[in-house]
Amino acid sequence: MNGAAPLPTRTEDAPLMGPATTDDTFLQIQDVVKEFDGFRAVNEVSLDVAKGEIFALLGSSGCGKSTLLRMLAGFEKPTAGRILLAGRDLATLPPYERPMNMMFQSYALFPHLTVWDNIAFGPRREGLSKDEVAGRVESMLKLVQLEKFAQRKPHQLSGGQQQRVALARSLAKKPQLLLLDEPLGALDKKLREQTQIELVNIIEKVGVTCVMVTHDQEEAMTMASRIAIMSEGRFLQVGPPHEIYETPATRFVADFIGNVNLMDGSVSVDEPDHVVIDCADCRHYVGHGITGTVGMAVSVALRPEKIHLSRRKPADDFNSATGTIKELSYFGSFTVYHVQLASGVLLKVSQTNVQRHRDDEFTWGDTVWAHWSRTAPVVLTR
Repeated sequence: MNGAAPLPTRTEDAPLMGPATTDDTFLQIQDVVKEFDGFRAVNEVSLDVAKGEIFALLGSSGCGKSTLLRMLAGFEKPTAGRILLAGRDLATLPPYERPMNMMFQSYALFPHLTVWDNIAFGPRREGLSKDEVAGRVESMLKLVQLEKFAQRKPHQLSGGQQQRVALARSLAKKPQLLLLDEPLGALDKKLREQTQIELVNIIEKVGVTCVMVTHDQEEAMTMASRIAIMSEGRFLQVGPPHEIYETPATRFVADFIGNVNLMDGSVSVDEPDHVVIDCADCRHYVGHGITGTVGMAVSVALRPEKIHLSRRKPADDFNSATGTIKELSYFGSFTVYHVQLASGVLLKVSQTNVQRHRDDEFTWGDTVWAHWSRTAPVVLTR
């Protein structure tokens, strides 16, 4: 995960639109609403993005993330609210006057132009001299390591190379804000994983502020310094990847990010430094207090990788449950077990394969004990 602090801004990227804000906030989204025939696609969202930050809008199809990105680009006009960049309201600026570029999932490269001319398209439209255009293109080719492919057409490139050309073309105009719409969606899984870090390194090297839209949680967790989880037009949680994963604010967020076991129960002990949650198959001792009362209905979120399996019952009466292995899936570096508990619930357990061969492998039909630490569960009250 990329949790680095925003990079310092280069002097040549000084804002072109009015004075900068007093702090490091660069993009401000204030109570923005977007309605289509009475349907609210974006519902009163507010957000501050720092200069140099890579920010991800993450959610399932139809959650409003692409609509919000289109409003930033100027392709859609907000029904209500304001969008400010470097302190200036963008409402009156058409897309072609906004100091930003958008890179689409399809890349939208000109098929009849070479790589060199694709990248030169923006600077030429800005009216730069021939030497300035050449200098800008050559620096972009070097940045994305495509100097050898300058005279090729897009169809002569691999998917990853086309993606880098599209990025170079987007950066060639030196935008203050870079918008990425599913930037790696057209690549296969292995190439997408290789390209994620490469793309982040290029963006951070340039120092441009970036807002990206994706439905791929791994892509968001890898590339972004902060993430907003969207559902039904609203932000459910905003924070760095590790915070959203380790301390989800809602059941939806916990279930949307990664794999999770969700167990419903009620609070039986409520103390300032710990709580006990009674569920159908176990009692959770959680090593911190919550805002709640005895008897309150809650859910407990437990990540599969935080659970351990053993054949013997643990000494602690809390944070353990017994069951039978019904399914297992081997993924090379780890194995996922589905343990059926007494209530019929399937508990997902992920175990790292640190040894090539074990003398006592767990297999189908084995009776096992699942157990976890007091810091592993997260109590969700909503």
